[in-house]
Amino acid sequence: MKTKIILLAAGIIFLLSACERQIYTPALYHQDIAYQPKPASFDSAKTANYLSGGLNYYLDQTWTDLLISAQFNYSRAHVFKNFNLSYGAFGVAGDYDKSSTGSSPNDFSYKFFGAAGARASANLFTNYGRMDFRYLGVEMAYSHEFGSFADFRKFINTQPGYEADTRTDLFTLGLSSEIIFHNQNNNNIEHGIRLFLGTTFGPNPVGINSGYASSGLTPPAFRDVFPKVSYFINSKHFFGVGEFGSAIFLRAGYKF
Repeated sequence: MKTKIILLAAGIIFLLSACERQIYTPALYHQDIAYQPKPASFDSAKTANYLSGGLNYYLDQTWTDLLISAQFNYSRAHVFKNFNLSYGAFGVAGDYDKSSTGSSPNDFSYKFFGAAGARASANLFTNYGRMDFRYLGVEMAYSHEFGSFADFRKFINTQPGYEADTRTDLFTLGLSSEIIFHNQNNNNIEHGIRLFLGTTFGPNPVGINSGYASSGLTPPAFRDVFPKVSYFINSKHFFGVGEFGSAIFLRAGYKF
């Protein structure tokens, strides 16, 4: 009986320690893709520029620490017959908040991260009266990270017992589908709903999947491939975007 109790206690300690396993990943891992507005086929202007800024809130890949970032976006978009295109650049400044103190190599209060990058998006669509159905879209993003959090990952990766993905360059590619429509009695108010599914390419030096698995919170299907749902609203020259997936990303902007 005593032996069984010892084995049970050892098993519980092992499980708890496994759940606490943490892998430090790039700050924008699964966060570099963002909704890019485009003119609809029923808009009078077939080319438009979009400026926006917003805040992104999300947890790290093992659901342990909080990341908060501000983002600035600029994009230019065109609509053609049954096809549209957008391209632009973005900048990010944020904080990796661990809020821990102690003597361990990974104890810190916060680390700054910044990033700069570019995005592109294209869709095939069919018009149905006051609605465009963007049935097949391709979304891509490239970003380069800098700051003290990137330096920390390089350091912690050299310490025994810790794991980190030291990449500072990410490339993400995925597919999307979207409907965008205007109000029945007001052509100047538009709504869009987009579904996105994509993945980040490149070497995975520490096995991010195993880090996901240890948390027990992320479904296996979404450890490499990640989904996002976006809502877009436009009223004349002003627009807003809400994005939801592994994060909450809200932004507002100006169209001209």
